[in-house]
Amino acid sequence: MTTQDKTITGERADLLQTLARHRGFLRQTVEGLTDEQAARRTTVSELCLGGLIKHVADVEQRWMWFAVGGAEAMWGEPGDWENRFRMLEGETLAGLLDAYEQVARRTDELVATLPDLDAAHPLPEAPWFEPGASWSVRRVLLHVIAETSQHAGHADIIREALDGAKTMG
Repeated sequence: MTTQDKTITGERADLLQTLARHRGFLRQTVEGLTDEQAARRTTVSELCLGGLIKHVADVEQRWMWFAVGGAEAMWGEPGDWENRFRMLEGETLAGLLDAYEQVARRTDELVATLPDLDAAHPLPEAPWFEPGASWSVRRVLLHVIAETSQHAGHADIIREALDGAKTMG
């Protein structure tokens, strides 16, 4: 795998290739959709396809901030938690995909250049994290891969309910 003139091998290549594959599944799920379709909810949940793209980009970005600066960096920019799974007025699927691509490029560059995947930071305090636990950059990448994969599956269900297309089946 290459990232801007740097060949990445070994564990880093494996992690980035796996993440790229699941990003690709998610992008494939929204191919050919209009903005209206991408914003439509097809289940009882708040999830829509454009909102999932927006959410996964935000999650990846925030975890990469954590990887280099810890919990404080992760929450450094306020998030619109109420609307993180929705496409808002004025948002387009193309714009959300472009933003996701920018986040992906920054993640890939960061993983290529970080000196140590074992570098770790204490997790933010939250009921879903073990108190006092720390995550390494490696663990953060595994979490981002899992998050992306999980939401690619959600997107596949939403797309099938939207127009019958099965992107992962």
